[in-house]
Amino acid sequence: MKRFGREHVALLALAVVLMTGACGSRAAREDERDGAGARGPAAASTPPKSSSIAPATMGAKAGPRPRIAILGDSLTAGLGLRQSQAYPTLLQQRLDDEGLNYEVVNAGVSGDTSAGGLARLDWALQGDVRILIVALGGNDALRALPTDQLRDNLATVIERAQARGVTVVLAGMEAPPNFGRDYIVAFHQVYPALVAKYHVAFVPFLLAGVAGIDSLNQPDGMHPTATGARIVADNVWKVLEPIAKEKRVETRSGT
Repeated sequence: MKRFGREHVALLALAVVLMTGACGSRAAREDERDGAGARGPAAASTPPKSSSIAPATMGAKAGPRPRIAILGDSLTAGLGLRQSQAYPTLLQQRLDDEGLNYEVVNAGVSGDTSAGGLARLDWALQGDVRILIVALGGNDALRALPTDQLRDNLATVIERAQARGVTVVLAGMEAPPNFGRDYIVAFHQVYPALVAKYHVAFVPFLLAGVAGIDSLNQPDGMHPTATGARIVADNVWKVLEPIAKEKRVETRSGT
C-alpha cells in the first residue's frame, strides 16, 4: 500500500485553509464570492473571459498551429504567478526549443472541480487540438466530493476527447488525509483505474517534488512559486515530450 508522507500533510494544511477561510489568497476569495462549487466562467460554451485562459505562447510562429490544451484549475492557470512563469507557458517554451510546432492553450480556471472542467470541455477542444492534458481533481479533494463523481467526470472528458481523435494525458492528484484513509485510497485509485481503462498517458502526481516543500510554494501553501512551477513543468514534460514528438512524425508522414 502506498505510504502518504509530507505531500499529504501539506494537502491537509491546504484543506484547512480553504475550509476556514483563514487564507487571504485569491482562490479562497473566489470561493467566498461565488459559493462552494463555483467555477470561473459563467458560461462554459463560450471562451472564458479570464485572462488566464489563453494561448501560452512565447514567441509564437506565424500561422495556425496544432494545439495542446491543458484543462485544469488554479495550478494550471498559474495563480499568483506571471503568465510567463506558469507551467503551460514553460511547456510552450520547451516545445519551441525542440522545434515542436504546437500552440499550448492554458484552459485553467481557479476553483474549478472536475465537473467544472467537463462543462468547459467543448470550448477547450476548439481548434486543431491534438493533445489534451487533463489536470483536474485538486478542488474535488479539498471539498471531499464523492470519488465516483470525480471518476465519472474525468471518464467523460477522456471519452469525448478520444472520440475526436485527441490524445489524452491525465495528471494525477492526491487527497488530503483529514477525510480519512478510505477517501484517500479511493481518490488515489481513480487515476490509475482511468489510465488502465482508457490507455491514456499518465503523470502520476502533478505536484510531485513540490507539495510539502515550503520554499517551492507561495505563502498560501497551495500554489507553486516560479521555481515550483518549473518542477511541475518537468513532471508534465517527461510524459508530454515523447507524445508530441510522435504526433509530429505522424503529421509529417500524413498518417
